[in-house]
Amino acid sequence: MSTSGLPALPAAPASGRSDASGRSDASGPSDVAARLRDALLAASFTADGLLELLGAPAYAALARSETVPALRATRGDTPLEVLVRLFLLQQPVPHARVAGVLPVEACLESGWLVPAGKDEIAASVDVRPYGGPGGEDWFIVSDLGCAVGGAGGIGSREEGVVLGVGGASTTLAGITVRRPVSAALDIGTGSGIQALHAAQHATRVTATDLNPRALHITALTLALSGAPAADLREGSLFEPLREDETYDLIVSNPPFVISPGARLTYRDGGMGGDDLCRSIVQGAGERLGEGGFAQFLANWQHVEGEDWQDRLRSWVPRGCDAWIVQREVQDVTQYAELWLRDAGDHRGDPAEYAARYDAWLDEFEARKVRAVGFGWITLRRTGAAVPSITVEEWPHPVEQPLGETVRAHFDRLDYLRAHDDAALLEGHFRLAAEIVQEQVGLPGAEDPEHVVLRQHRGMRRATKVDTVGAGFAGVCDGSLSAGRILDAIAQLMGEDPVLLRDRTPAQIRLLVEQGFIEPA
Repeated sequence: MSTSGLPALPAAPASGRSDASGRSDASGPSDVAARLRDALLAASFTADGLLELLGAPAYAALARSETVPALRATRGDTPLEVLVRLFLLQQPVPHARVAGVLPVEACLESGWLVPAGKDEIAASVDVRPYGGPGGEDWFIVSDLGCAVGGAGGIGSREEGVVLGVGGASTTLAGITVRRPVSAALDIGTGSGIQALHAAQHATRVTATDLNPRALHITALTLALSGAPAADLREGSLFEPLREDETYDLIVSNPPFVISPGARLTYRDGGMGGDDLCRSIVQGAGERLGEGGFAQFLANWQHVEGEDWQDRLRSWVPRGCDAWIVQREVQDVTQYAELWLRDAGDHRGDPAEYAARYDAWLDEFEARKVRAVGFGWITLRRTGAAVPSITVEEWPHPVEQPLGETVRAHFDRLDYLRAHDDAALLEGHFRLAAEIVQEQVGLPGAEDPEHVVLRQHRGMRRATKVDTVGAGFAGVCDGSLSAGRILDAIAQLMGEDPVLLRDRTPAQIRLLVEQGFIEPA
């Protein structure tokens, strides 16, 4: 893959080159990244330090790739202001000033910094502070001007460009189940953000990418963040893996964009339609160990005459439970415009922009695609005779991180599978945390039209329940069995307790499945 238009990268403790087995060799000085990290931390070049220096508006603007507010806020000469101009704003800085902040000669020799004009120095890569989930001070390395995308487009249109952390990256990191595991796999690692998260709870992390530059940058991200090195392997999807290798966790924020041509490696997977996302999902099944999770972001086509939910169900590999959540749907015109802007095509020749837009719509028309969905796909390897596949649409706000919510969803599936209706009525349940009841109806009406239970945590679901369901959930404190609660409700309502026991388990199952009540 040609990356001739991109600058050289710093030397890294682990290179992006692979030997015949697909494994990376360690090379280059191992201590420069550690010395650079110490210097960055000493100057408070951290997420918290940037927020304090820049202020919330300029900090938020920087996350949108808007640099003017940050430039205005760094007119001074403190070490932190020097580092912001150098690494985030890509401004040349006088050699003498950098020498007072960083181990400048070592950084120049290893390639983190490069000469820029008379007595000035510039950064060779973007280095962006990133706060870990436990308050860790991490750093994400990416190509210059490519820390984030957004409405302004990426900073480079080179084929092998490596982006930093965007909304999709943080979404995947937030929904990933975090538990101690032996082996984790990051497919299409990019800047290494998912591998960095996985390194905190996995004994061994393997990262693959078709782009050798991405593997090199992942090594830089891990080294500069003080994380263990990953096993870096060049190749497409699962190809670099040995046949016998399985993992407890597989994650991927793949190049999922559905486009008429793979112009940008970071974005376009090179397969037609949504075949790349389907291939990743289907291929993960045989790579998961028992009980292991595979979690992906994906796009999928809404094809005329086809149920999009059925399309996704067909992707799920045998032997896996699945929870698929569609978060957003865009019609084909919105979708094409979004990604044309992301590539910066809207700033180029209008005729060329129109031709690319037209080609995109031709592709969708040929495939009878009317819209494109975006969302999360989670698989869990299971020994169950009949796996559970849940496909749903939930475009509403959620509370991140959701990893624990995802894990609890599958735990509840196991519980429901193991309990028939009779066993369910013998079970004890508790109302989940921060559930509220809302009564909806006309003002002044004697009775509400319906009752809604609403979560204020996790998925923040809302579900309509009848009087029995509301009463049942309200008294679930783990002390009484479900059957005894229903008997008491039947007595209060003057109903036959046998009939109430017969018709209520389905509603109890729904409340358990969606997390409104939990087995005590």
